Amino acid sequence: MLAIYRKEMRSYFINPIGYIYLGIFLAFSALLCCYTTIVSATYSTSQYFIFLVFALIIMIPLLTMRLFAEEKKLRTEQLLLTAPVTLTGMVLGKYFAALTMYVAGVLISCINFLPLYIIGASESALEDGSKLTQIGPITGQIVGGVIAIILLGAALIAVGTFISALTENQLSAAVITVGVIAAMVLLSVVNMLTDSDGQPIIANYVIRYVIDWVSVLSRFNAFVNGIFDFAALLYYASLAFVFLFLTVRVYDKRRWG
Repeated sequence: MLAIYRKEMRSYFINPIGYIYLGIFLAFSALLCCYTTIVSATYSTSQYFIFLVFALIIMIPLLTMRLFAEEKKLRTEQLLLTAPVTLTGMVLGKYFAALTMYVAGVLISCINFLPLYIIGASESALEDGSKLTQIGPITGQIVGGVIAIILLGAALIAVGTFISALTENQLSAAVITVGVIAAMVLLSVVNMLTDSDGQPIIANYVIRYVIDWVSVLSRFNAFVNGIFDFAALLYYASLAFVFLFLTVRVYDKRRWG
């Protein structure tokens, strides 16, 4: 697994995709942080993380589209299947490489929050001589938001990994992944839409409950508000496990097919 992981990490920087991904992610997150702070006129970061989720619809496929599709295109897939590594190790090596790139981008983007600390602390000191008034809520929201965006990204990367294993065309893998992730994210938005009378567009409570249960965005809010949600953690971990398991099964069938 480590050999596959190192190979994938090198490929992100031998090819321009790693630099392109990090550059776009960091530039977008910086602009988004400025925009949400100015528009909301507060130090709350909840809007920032919510908008960042929608950016993942495009960003995640950049990381995952080439994981297995490129192997098929270059005809190196058989080398992977006959390498002295288990199928699980092969899949996890590629998955963790993409996850490492993603987490690195998220953690580096936390630099965006430094001005919030500086300004929040100075304003709090002017108000009552204490630096806890503004900093406390900011810290909880940032830590919760970062944890949530990493968990969500880990689950969506597993989805993209599975889709990449199904096709040999990187563009097709990217387009399908965009569509699937968009559907998973937008389910919550559809559930919140109301008509002119203020009633939910989806009138059936059972359908709304099912949509809310499967939606990846509905489990995001608790973390963003600084509340650790163990059920959400289990949900994202289970989602990642299911799609990685399916990816292993795809290659298990392909190896013996």
